[in-house]
Amino acid sequence: MHTTTTTSLTGEVVRPGDESYDRLRRTFVHEGEPAVIVRCHDGDDVRRAIRFARTHDLVLSVRSGGHNGAGFGTNTGGMVIDLGPIDAVEVVDAERGLVRLGAGARWREAAATLAAHGLALSSGDTASVGVGGLMLGGGIGWLVRRHGLALDALVAAEVVTADGEIVRAGADEQPELFWAIRGGGGNFGVVTTFEVIAYPVGDVLFGSVWYAAEEAAAVLRGWRDFLRTGGDEVTTIARVAPSFGGPRQPVEIAFCVPAGDEDAARAAIAPLRRLGTVVEEKVTRRPYPQVLEEVEDLPPGFCPAVRNGLVPALTDRLVDVALARTGEIGTVYLELRGLGGAFGRVAEDATAFAHRDSEAMLLTVQLDSGETGEAPFAELWRAVGPMTRGAYGNFLTTATPEDAATMYPQDTYRRLAAVKAAYDPTNLFSHNHNVPPRAPRPAAAGYDSAAE
Repeated sequence: MHTTTTTSLTGEVVRPGDESYDRLRRTFVHEGEPAVIVRCHDGDDVRRAIRFARTHDLVLSVRSGGHNGAGFGTNTGGMVIDLGPIDAVEVVDAERGLVRLGAGARWREAAATLAAHGLALSSGDTASVGVGGLMLGGGIGWLVRRHGLALDALVAAEVVTADGEIVRAGADEQPELFWAIRGGGGNFGVVTTFEVIAYPVGDVLFGSVWYAAEEAAAVLRGWRDFLRTGGDEVTTIARVAPSFGGPRQPVEIAFCVPAGDEDAARAAIAPLRRLGTVVEEKVTRRPYPQVLEEVEDLPPGFCPAVRNGLVPALTDRLVDVALARTGEIGTVYLELRGLGGAFGRVAEDATAFAHRDSEAMLLTVQLDSGETGEAPFAELWRAVGPMTRGAYGNFLTTATPEDAATMYPQDTYRRLAAVKAAYDPTNLFSHNHNVPPRAPRPAAAGYDSAAE
């Protein structure tokens, strides 16, 4: 692409051969060779980039933090809109908790800025993840039972649409667009800023309890019962690490609970110690930003396969099958994230993130760089998939039409397709978990349609 062809663009325009190109063409997991990367500083930069991409028929990727496992943040031969410079975190009204977040801000800085005012959001697990992608997809973080998804805090957003217009979306302005961007991902435009209501959170108790490996099934059943009978204060994740051919690993239950009343917080996590034979326990009191994990870049060429499903009922059979299948493979990390609480008190049709009756999310990660092959991982999901409903798009490393169909119930998908037709009728924003304009919902992969 010659220099003269990009004169209509503003922001920082990066082309192949430029000093920063090699760094910016890569994301956390993937690398591409885009024809042009535009580092946008405001909505006007984004507007010009969108119109340029449409005029020149370029595949368009939008990047906030670049952590998407399916590679949405880069491409080959197209344009990347990099929102990294739009990274301001502004506490507009600390008393109300009103905060304005730039889409390119990282949760590390966002959490630290909010904590200075005694505020927090349920913001995922990882410090370097970008605000934009996580917020549009959901945001299942360490406060999900107490305060719901990150997107549940959203009250308004600035969106640059496919025709290059800048609009404000909220409950009273562009309400269908506002509904769609809360769980519909990047299908409908480029969100540059988010207005959210954060909530008062100070220190938390954060830690883990590990149990004897041979008691895994009993521990997970007991943890399920804890989810059903415990309060909303404690958010937990059950983890089973792969054995890699060695002895089975202890089962871990990680937890986070606000520690405003530390005695009450410790009482809330006490039942976890009774789930099985405890082999180790760690608990610390810390500011909420310190629960976000610092993650190193992945080794070159390492692209772990990640798949998940939302679980309406964590049955004994699902526990047994998941443990048995992952144990047979030996290279698969197994995780169950507890939901319910505030997550489940949002109406099914209030946002595009549906399946609010789920009590957990089942997540698996293939960690052997493909040496085991795809067949065992696929067999695992043929076994457990029919016991799940839906999927969390932010934790998928594939992006097929079947994946998008699995994410959304029939009515939600139909409504998303109608919003897509209104705001992006030519499907310019297609490099995502794509919902084409007014398209019928495909058959969902591994989905028990009878459950609808």
